[in-house]
Amino acid sequence: MKIAVVGTGYVGLVSAACFAELGHTVTGVDIDEKKIAILKGGKSTIYEPELEELIQRGLQSGHLSFTTDLQSVLPNVEIVFSAVATPPGEGYKADLRAVFTVAETVAKNATRGLLFVNKSTVPVGTGQKCEETITQILKDRGAPFSIPVVSNPEFLREGLAVPDTLMPDRIVVGINANEKAREMMEELYRPLTRVGRPLLFMSRESAEIVKYASNSFLATKISFINMLTEFAEMTGANIRHIAAGLGLDNRIGPKFLHAGIGYGGSCFPKDVKALLQTAKEYGVAFDIIEATDAINTRQRFRFFDKVLKALPKKATVALWGLSFKPRTDDMREAPSLDFIPLLLKAGHSVNAFDPAAIENTKKFFPREITYASSPMEAATGADTVVVLTEWDMFRGQDLKELKKVMKGKNLFDGRNVYEPSEVREAGLTYHGIGIGGSEC
Repeated sequence: MKIAVVGTGYVGLVSAACFAELGHTVTGVDIDEKKIAILKGGKSTIYEPELEELIQRGLQSGHLSFTTDLQSVLPNVEIVFSAVATPPGEGYKADLRAVFTVAETVAKNATRGLLFVNKSTVPVGTGQKCEETITQILKDRGAPFSIPVVSNPEFLREGLAVPDTLMPDRIVVGINANEKAREMMEELYRPLTRVGRPLLFMSRESAEIVKYASNSFLATKISFINMLTEFAEMTGANIRHIAAGLGLDNRIGPKFLHAGIGYGGSCFPKDVKALLQTAKEYGVAFDIIEATDAINTRQRFRFFDKVLKALPKKATVALWGLSFKPRTDDMREAPSLDFIPLLLKAGHSVNAFDPAAIENTKKFFPREITYASSPMEAATGADTVVVLTEWDMFRGQDLKELKKVMKGKNLFDGRNVYEPSEVREAGLTYHGIGIGGSEC
């Protein structure tokens, strides 16, 4: 099929490259001329494992191309995906201006019937508003065709976005009473359904809610285990053991029960707050989700407070990890962005290392902190090492060597990367999350 993907941000670029990999002819569209020039050169504009290889392969095969001119590609495509950003606006309500701009542009310039698919995360009712806008513009034009609106939310994990797209748990499609649209979406995803990936059809409103509900549920699971960490510390329990005991119950499962300093990134914080805001508009109380959001904030700053209280005056703090999670350079809602200002305000110095996110961090702190080329370089002369992101490379560090290069001996493990006994054997003092008593 011939597809246009509007927006070459995280969701749009991954979707475009993966659709091309599946054999479709895809044009990625973006108003950012600099970004499009980079993509035409075969370089990815975001850090994501495997993505650049897909882009290069798509360009070489002719299945993938990029442009800044949406109008020029409309006569040749069957489906237009809107994958533009929906950032938090006033009161954390999703800002949908870009979505409606794409819908209006398509309606004003389409020369024949096609399918308009919302890939962006949008509140319930957005598809209806898009359809009303498109229908009115086509009517005013006297156009002899229609443009149905479909919801097709993404469920990508940063760092695993390519396999999540090519081998998804499920494909959710929201369509309201349009058999032709259903057939087109079935054809689009046939390369995946042929290998057993489930394609789930539902109403457009249900599909719009599924994305927010999924992320809010997972965020709640994270906040639930984090809620128990302070209790575990006070009672001498070990949150790792508690999580294992919970996770082996097949009704619960082990995923998202890893205690730490809370969730961040582009999805969970934004989607939790947006769902709360939408619920308020409908007069519905989401008490559990409100608690999820509050616990996440409290968990982060409870950890920061522990570190700050343990530091000597004018300490040097080594931060291991800056991105909100491993395998990405994404700094959105990253704990480091909250923690670094607190350290600087208290008069401390910061040496930081991250395998991927240093350049993005420099946009926030160009000169205020020192950037190292390795974990050990960051830790050299430090009073304290603080692990903020669970990059795999941190797990294999020589703890005895770490003790030698540090000035102090405190290791604050914000992601429970290390075994406390191993840290103590190296001569360091371990501070984890939810690990109390003799295991602290």
